[in-house]
Amino acid sequence: MPTKIEISYKTIIFAVLFLIALWLLLEIKDILFLVFVSFILMSALRPLVEGLIRRRIPKTLSVIIVYLLFIAVIGFIGSAIVPPLVTQSAHLSESLPEYLSTVVPFVKVDQQTIVGQIAPIGQNLLKVTLGLFGDVVTLVTIFVISFYLIIERKNLDIHLSGLTGEIAARRLLIVIRKIEERLGAWVRGEMALMITIGLFTFIGLTILGLPYVLPLAIIAGILEIVPTIGPIISAIPAVIIALTVSPVYALITVVVYFVIQQLENQLVVPFVMKKVVGVPPLVTLLSLLIGGKLAGITGAILAIPIVVTIETIISEYLRQPQGN
Repeated sequence: MPTKIEISYKTIIFAVLFLIALWLLLEIKDILFLVFVSFILMSALRPLVEGLIRRRIPKTLSVIIVYLLFIAVIGFIGSAIVPPLVTQSAHLSESLPEYLSTVVPFVKVDQQTIVGQIAPIGQNLLKVTLGLFGDVVTLVTIFVISFYLIIERKNLDIHLSGLTGEIAARRLLIVIRKIEERLGAWVRGEMALMITIGLFTFIGLTILGLPYVLPLAIIAGILEIVPTIGPIISAIPAVIIALTVSPVYALITVVVYFVIQQLENQLVVPFVMKKVVGVPPLVTLLSLLIGGKLAGITGAILAIPIVVTIETIISEYLRQPQGN
């Protein structure tokens, strides 16, 4: 006798609503992306705003001051670093095949292929930096959203209580506060590490007299986000260039990178990241690979913040008793 399967109207309604919600999420994914990036920016800048507020500066004025300083730093970097970076990167991409042929003469190097692969690096570095935002309109939108997130943050508990009830709002606020703390601390910590390592590398290679120090230093700073293998990969171009002078020069270059990493591990990391609950290295590597595969540079940049957010939500909800 065939089994009779009954589907209630509630199940059908739920399935339809679920599909509509899924479709809506896909349609507004770009908006959700903007909100998430704005939330990350808000999490990173909010402690600075609160520091000014504690000095009796009005909240709106505090936000404006922090934003103007942030924009000024970006403008300085864009005007002072990008032009020489593009020039040195272009020269490096043209010279690297010759360096490789000098270091490993028994390996045939297709110069045109290598130049074609790496020549766009210098020209695209600014685009990679701004690619997270897309264009000027998107950048302004992110700043506006994060501005209002900071301004209206104190009213979040009122809005949540009206939507979810007091108990659920209290639990949700704990989770949001924890995400803010972790994301903000992670962003500030990683930026401090990247700038510090990039600066140390720039100083060290300048003292050695190595050419192309600016792109090499920026590579070292960017790859700082990749645990363990990032510093090794960043040292390879510098060592190859140093080998064209002499093996001893290359060995000194390796020592410089090694000393920088030891300074980072012993001094910089404990000081900068002491308040940051880090992500395990394996999880970081997998997140970067998956994010890059799914969404390119933008996915790789946002991979760790997304993992931190998901991990915080799961851990906080598992930690809290269901009855509270």
